[in-house]
Amino acid sequence: MVRPRSPKGRAKETLARLSPEYPGTAKELCELDHENAFQLTTATILSAQTTDARVNTVTPVLFAKWPDAHALAGADIDELEEVLHPTGFFRQKAKSVQGMARILLEEHGGEVPTEMADLIKLPGIGRKTANVIRSVGYGLPGLPVDTHVLRLAVRLGLTEETDPVKVEHTLGALLPKADWGLFSERIILHGRRVCDAKRPRCEDCVLNDFCPSAFVAGRR
Repeated sequence: MVRPRSPKGRAKETLARLSPEYPGTAKELCELDHENAFQLTTATILSAQTTDARVNTVTPVLFAKWPDAHALAGADIDELEEVLHPTGFFRQKAKSVQGMARILLEEHGGEVPTEMADLIKLPGIGRKTANVIRSVGYGLPGLPVDTHVLRLAVRLGLTEETDPVKVEHTLGALLPKADWGLFSERIILHGRRVCDAKRPRCEDCVLNDFCPSAFVAGRR
């Protein structure tokens, strides 16, 4: 098998090889439980500084009590904080999700917008979260860059950048827009399950024959 030598070639081959490892669409690969864009938006805000698994223990109760923007906007803040307590930083998260719901009602008819410029104006949402909403929630081009994507992009020699926005643009230039979300979700899962920050399992990695960092000490 010919080993890809350019960043673009490595990005393309990475996407292809991770396909059978993590099959499905970006929506199917996302590990945040959700049924619609509103639930996904809320869950991604809650996922800051905690795990998807932890968020998934809270959202069933959250959405049973406040299933849409209208309900969440009018929630009692103390009750909302109590429900969100297990996710950590619960006071700020309660403020963010309720503020998000109120802006959806005031400016977007209660619906989650699709445009990046509108999404990043919502409380608790930056480019990463906005890209999750676009790619996972709506099937639109969006390349979320979290800590796993940052780490693996450098290890795979796809970029030398460490700023998330610069990495997003660099990776976006290497792949078709239609593959952005899928690439990110597969990389995230691979980072969680194989390419660990401290102890990457290079011997089990399907990318180890062309990854510049495979079996190398002192990886970033």
